[in-house]
Amino acid sequence: MANPSPALFLGDAPALDFLNSVATPVDVPVDWIKDGEGLLRWLDQAKLVSPETLEAMRAQALPGELDKVADQARNLREWFRTFVREHKGKRLKPGALAELEPLNRLLERDEGYSRVVVRQTDEGEAFEFQPMRKWRSPEALLLPVGEALGRFVCTEDFSNVKACEGQSCTLLFADHTRGHRRRWCSMALCGNRAKQAAHRDRIRQV
Repeated sequence: MANPSPALFLGDAPALDFLNSVATPVDVPVDWIKDGEGLLRWLDQAKLVSPETLEAMRAQALPGELDKVADQARNLREWFRTFVREHKGKRLKPGALAELEPLNRLLERDEGYSRVVVRQTDEGEAFEFQPMRKWRSPEALLLPVGEALGRFVCTEDFSNVKACEGQSCTLLFADHTRGHRRRWCSMALCGNRAKQAAHRDRIRQV
């Protein structure tokens, strides 16, 4: 698989963008987290981890350690893909909680804390109560992904989660459009291909 940059962010939800980190944008399958370096790039592009933290992880990781974390990320991705595909298009029911145990086990690893900081606003400087995290090992890079998945499960209406109707497309998205009539991951990709295919069909029928 080739690994170009940047990754695709068309899901309208960080959790679905994570699932879409493997895709076939133009005929050739691409996995943006196929190895440790790919995982670091994807987390940076997704803005889930600060560049400073990623650079520190890159510097402190043992040989092959980041590749193992990327492998865990891919396993997490495919587990969550199964969950989303099973429940998309309908409201998520409380009975699905038992299926989310792998996610809760991941979230239990977190060493989060909060601190008071000063940040710049349009009105000047202001205090902010900011969540922080202790990054004790490269495996901690999975925690912000787990948070994104957890928030998605708790806040997204699964009735609006759809798979792109493109013939060979594997991308998922949350349809937040008015009327919920979105059909494609992107009009520039699959939407345009469908229009071209429909145009060719009309020409053949003339």
